[in-house]
Amino acid sequence: MSGGAWRIPDARLDALLEGVGRPVGSADERDDLIARALWHVVAEPGDAAVGALADGAGLAPSARALVDGADPGALMRLSRGDLSAEAAATALRRWTPRLRADDVVRALEIAARVDARMLAPDDDAWPDDLAILGPHRPHLLWVRGNAELLRGPGVALVGARAATGYGEHVAMELAAGLCSRDIVVVSGGAYGIDGAAHRAALAGQGDTIAVLAGGADRLYPSGHDALLRRIIERGAVVSETPAGTPPTRWRFLQRNRLIAALSEAVVVVEAGHRSGALNTAHHAATAGIPLGIVPGPITSAASAGCHRLLREAAAQCITSIGDIIELAFGGLEQGTDDARLRFDAVDIGGAGTNRAARKEAAGGRHERGGGSSATRVADALRPRRWQSVDELARASGLSVADVQAALGLLQFDDRAVESESGHWRRPSPKQQGHTPETPSPKGGSMRA
Repeated sequence: MSGGAWRIPDARLDALLEGVGRPVGSADERDDLIARALWHVVAEPGDAAVGALADGAGLAPSARALVDGADPGALMRLSRGDLSAEAAATALRRWTPRLRADDVVRALEIAARVDARMLAPDDDAWPDDLAILGPHRPHLLWVRGNAELLRGPGVALVGARAATGYGEHVAMELAAGLCSRDIVVVSGGAYGIDGAAHRAALAGQGDTIAVLAGGADRLYPSGHDALLRRIIERGAVVSETPAGTPPTRWRFLQRNRLIAALSEAVVVVEAGHRSGALNTAHHAATAGIPLGIVPGPITSAASAGCHRLLREAAAQCITSIGDIIELAFGGLEQGTDDARLRFDAVDIGGAGTNRAARKEAAGGRHERGGGSSATRVADALRPRRWQSVDELARASGLSVADVQAALGLLQFDDRAVESESGHWRRPSPKQQGHTPETPSPKGGSMRA
């Protein structure tokens, strides 16, 4: 398959790939990398249908078929029968609105401008543990900073954005303890517990990874711009969405599975009853990754989610860094030197002793399918600009039919407003009654 199959000259593709740290050695290598970039543009993170094609005929042949106008039957054959006719047809409806060459080129150009490295499974820095996610695994990552950290022993420290002083103090103590043992602190770069863990790791001259929900160029939240830039200088910022992609609630939920998969264990430091950190805990439990919970005061609403996990999940109570070492690496540290149970360093050269067990535990737990369509469409709606159904389909990664069905539900709940011309936006009292002109489509199709 030549670069011409992508409707982009080969020389242009080679220049784009070199800009993201992937100089091309052969036409096959170019096709594989461009196919991965294409799939990350047309599909949302964790799309199991892409995983089925990757496990079948492979990503490059499947991407070429998609560009050439594959029908559901072709996708079924490419997946070696893993996709049903209905699943293949639904996937095509999701992907087709996003099939535009300009978007692939734009994502690669933006990534190059921010010095984001394209990481694929053939790269020495690729974290093999991502395979535990089965069909929901990423097929491409974007890294700013030290990509080698992704293969090191890591522990995720996650928790509430609205953290208490107690929660932030514990997160910082645990992060410092991990860094003193050369263990990478993995988190999501958010306010609260995430930020406290990252800051403590940096202060302790340790290694830390922040996993973003948007593109690698979108340092979110904006209030952590300086912190995330320090992480890029000293650690690594990671994203699986194309550069230029904004973070949404749906992508935050999908991002959490990467935080879990990049870690030997997940520790929830502080979480309310509805905290997003509980979603990370769910991903860990689903994948068979050891889960630890820090208890809090029984009167604290900020720890209600932690206490619920201790009651209902297969989780270990964490009260010291030694508990985390035992949870993540299966080893006990000996001795204490103060009331906070600071232990002597242990040999974790064999980091990953739980990996085989967690892969076995995760077997058969991955289900195909995505989250709520209404949530994804609600995330895509703008409050100050009207959007067509086609635009919303491209933004949400859903089929036009699914978007229309979701809009009906959102309109019923007063979460979407329709104009007389059939365009939509998020409710905004100041803009009621505005009727737009129909926007013209942007970019060119990858199809001839």
